[in-house]
Amino acid sequence: MGPIKRSVTIAGHETSIRLEPPFWDGLIEAAAALGLPLNALIARIDAERIEAANPPNLASAIRVWLYTQARGSVNGAKQ
Repeated sequence: MGPIKRSVTIAGHETSIRLEPPFWDGLIEAAAALGLPLNALIARIDAERIEAANPPNLASAIRVWLYTQARGSVNGAKQ
């Protein structure tokens, strides 16, 4: 299945994000694990993205954030 488009509100502004279903699932799971609403986690990722010297688009930033989180979990489990 291809990317799914969803609307979210970040800092009071509506925006649309297209992500493949596994990325939506991972994002929802991460938000629950952190005790955050989905929009709050996306806003946090967006704030980090904006601070980058050459910010990627939001969907790419979410994918990279999820990858980094998963990689940290795997690396943490190996120690």
